[in-house]
Amino acid sequence: MINIIEPKIQISKQRQIFTNKNLKNLIIPLIIEQLLVLLVGIADTLMVSYAGEAAVSGVSLVNQLNNVFLYIFNALASGGAVVASQYIGNKDQKNGNLAASQLVMITTVISVFLMLFAILLREQLLTLLFGDVESDVMIACLTYLIISAFSFPALAIYNSCAGLFRSMSKANIVVYVSFLMNIINVAGNAIGIFVLHAGVAGVAYPSLISRTVAAIVLLILISSKKNVLYIRLSDILKWSKSMIKRILNIAIPNSIENGLFQISKVVLSSIVALFGTSQIAANGVAQSFWSMAALFSLAMGPAFITVIGQCMGAKDIEAANYYMQKLLKITLIGGTIWNAVFFTITPLILILYDLPNETIQLVIILCLIHNVLNAILCPISSALSNGLRACGDVKYTMYTSIFCTVVCRVILSYLFGITLNLGVIGITLAMVGDWAIKAVFIMVRYVKGTWKQFQVI
Repeated sequence: MINIIEPKIQISKQRQIFTNKNLKNLIIPLIIEQLLVLLVGIADTLMVSYAGEAAVSGVSLVNQLNNVFLYIFNALASGGAVVASQYIGNKDQKNGNLAASQLVMITTVISVFLMLFAILLREQLLTLLFGDVESDVMIACLTYLIISAFSFPALAIYNSCAGLFRSMSKANIVVYVSFLMNIINVAGNAIGIFVLHAGVAGVAYPSLISRTVAAIVLLILISSKKNVLYIRLSDILKWSKSMIKRILNIAIPNSIENGLFQISKVVLSSIVALFGTSQIAANGVAQSFWSMAALFSLAMGPAFITVIGQCMGAKDIEAANYYMQKLLKITLIGGTIWNAVFFTITPLILILYDLPNETIQLVIILCLIHNVLNAILCPISSALSNGLRACGDVKYTMYTSIFCTVVCRVILSYLFGITLNLGVIGITLAMVGDWAIKAVFIMVRYVKGTWKQFQVI
C-alpha cells in the first residue's frame, strides 16, 4: 500500500516534513471526527423519524438552510487554518498566535450577526424557501430553526478552534472533544424524543447544549501556552487589519463559494418540496447517508490544508506538489473502499428507520447513485481543491464552484427533476454532474501549476 500511494517523483527525506506515520496520525483522527459528527446526523434523523414524516421533513429542510451558515463558519475556520499552517511552516509563532486569536474574534462577531439574522427573519426565510410545504412541516421548520440558530456562535468558535488544532497536527484533541459533544447530543436526543416526546425540539436543544459545551472546552484548550499556537485575550480584543485581511483573503472566497453552494442546495430543496412528503423524507434521510459515504473525502480536506499549508509556508513548492499527489492517491483509494463498504450496510441501517417501504427503496437508489460517483469524483472536486486553497489559489476554486453548483447543478436539477419528471433521483443525478464538471476544472488547474505562484504570508 505504501508503494501505491508514493508519487513517482520523490523528494529527499529531509524535506518530507510529514512522514507516513505523521500522515497516519493526522488523517485517522480526522476520519474519526467526521465519523462521529455524521453518526450523530444519522442518529438525529433516525430518532426524529419516530416523531413522524412531518418532523423528518422539517428538520431536513431547515438543515439545508443551516448548512449555509455552517459552511460559512467552516470557510472562515479554513481561512484561519491556512494562514496558521503557513506561519507554522515558516516557524513564526508570534504572528501565528495573532492569526489564531483574530480568527476566533472575527468568527464570533460574524456568527452573532448571522444568528440574529436567522432568528429575526425566520418566518420570511422559511416562507420564501419552503412556502409550499404542508402546515405541519412548516411548524416543525420554525421550531427547529429558532433553537438551532442560538448555537451558531458556539458552532463558529468550535470550528475555528478545531481548525487551529488541525493546523498544528493535533486533530486527536478535536476527536476527544467531538466525542464528548456527540455523546451529549445523542443522549439528549434519546431523552427529548423517547422520554419527553418533544418532537423536533427534542433533537434541537441537545444540539445547542452539546455545541456550547464543545466550544467552551476547545477555547480553554487552545488558550494553553503549551501549544505551538495559542490564543491570547489581548490579541482577541485588538483589531489587526493586516492579519484579518490575510485570513479573509482566504476565507471570503471560500465563504462565498460554500455559501452559494449551500444556497443553491436550499433552492433545490424548494424544488424537492414540490415532490411531496414521501420524496422529501427520502431525500432528507439519503442526505444523512450521503454525508457518511462522503466521509473520507471530507476528512481529507483539512489534511490537504494542514500539509500543503505548512509546505507553502516553508517555501517548498516541490514538497507541496509531492504531498498533493500523495494525499490525492490516499483519498482515491480510501474513498473507494469506504463508499463500497458503507453502501453494503446501508440497507441494514435503514431497517431501523420507521419509514414506509417505498421511501426506504428510494433512499437506497439515491445512495447507489451517490456512492459510486462520489468515490471517483470527489477526491478531485473536493479534497484536491482544498490543496489549491492551502496555496492561496482561492478565487479560482470559488469561480469554479459557483459555475458548477449555482449554474450547472440548478439547471440540471430543473431538467432532470421537473422536465424529465425524475423527482429526487433527477436532483441526485444533477449533483453528480456538478462534481464531474468541477473535477475537470480542478484537475486542469492543478496540472497547469498556477497554484504555485500564490503567496499567503
